[in-house]
Amino acid sequence: MTVRGAILDLDGTVYRGDALLPGADDGIATLRERGVSVLFVSNKAIERRERYAETLGRLGVPCEPADVVTSATVTADFLARNHPERVCYVVGEEPLRDQLRDVGLAVTDNPDETTAIVASMDREFDYAALSDALDAMDDETVFVATNPDRTCPVADGEIPDAAGMVGAIEGVTGRELDRVMGKPSETMLNTAMDKLDLDPAECLLVGDRLETDVEMGNRAGMTTVLVLTGVTDRTDLDGASTRPDYVIDSLGAIGEILPQI
Repeated sequence: MTVRGAILDLDGTVYRGDALLPGADDGIATLRERGVSVLFVSNKAIERRERYAETLGRLGVPCEPADVVTSATVTADFLARNHPERVCYVVGEEPLRDQLRDVGLAVTDNPDETTAIVASMDREFDYAALSDALDAMDDETVFVATNPDRTCPVADGEIPDAAGMVGAIEGVTGRELDRVMGKPSETMLNTAMDKLDLDPAECLLVGDRLETDVEMGNRAGMTTVLVLTGVTDRTDLDGASTRPDYVIDSLGAIGEILPQI
């Protein structure tokens, strides 16, 4: 098979914290030198894609904002297409609110005005936000999450991600999510494939998390590659229902498996 496209996760795959993971720049350069179109896809909604592109450039990986898809952009585009009249209460950070406003959606801090709740990673999540979400929720409220991740890898370990906020809201309201936008959802997959304009069978999915990165790639029929620089280690593969096609120590080793694909 000729590999024509590669979807690369960011946190735990290309960098961790503020540092480029060893060999990641070489791995990306190898893909590009072989004519592979590279798209960076992140479930994090706490930065705008312009900021992600700036970070990659600073770390020595040339990148344009158009080369980045985040769960925030996917969430905003979905709501703007399907629920443009909704007024959004956001359990999340300011870049997500900005992304929603950019596509013309109304954002409020008033539970009485709310007709959609958008849950995401929020490093200032507190009891007041949970109370507001409870007050805002009714049977007609649209309830979506940017991503399902339990944790996010950082330089010295992991921190809570969106699943903590989602779980708290579901717990107090008794409502389950209507939709999850980030990996491994079909919404994220379709957005990425539209960007690449390729058949999934021609693409790699490279990431550090079985239940999001590898799961999305497997569902789509991509060749999936797990890297061991993030939240997953080899012991996690024992008995796992989601299995990658290849396991490599880091993105820097991608050139070693390309001839096998």
